[in-house]
Amino acid sequence: MTGHTHATHPEIVKRLKRAEGHLKSVIAMIEGGKPCLDIAQQLSAVEKAIINAKRTLIQDHLDHCLEETVGALPKDRRQSIDEFKTITKYL
Repeated sequence: MTGHTHATHPEIVKRLKRAEGHLKSVIAMIEGGKPCLDIAQQLSAVEKAIINAKRTLIQDHLDHCLEETVGALPKDRRQSIDEFKTITKYL
């Protein structure tokens, strides 16, 4: 898919670059013999950043691409689509 972008992609890239910087710091902490508690805290922050980036990407994709595929539906037929989009927020 060439040129497949959404408005949130720049923000996702920013988050991932920040996570990349944190991950490099974690590696330096391990190599520098820092306490495991400090390392675990930083790893948790990296993990959350990546999870949030993934969640944003998936939700944005569903919001835009699913709508394009399904098209306009009458309100009484949208319930399943709306519930699907809502439940993915718990991933």
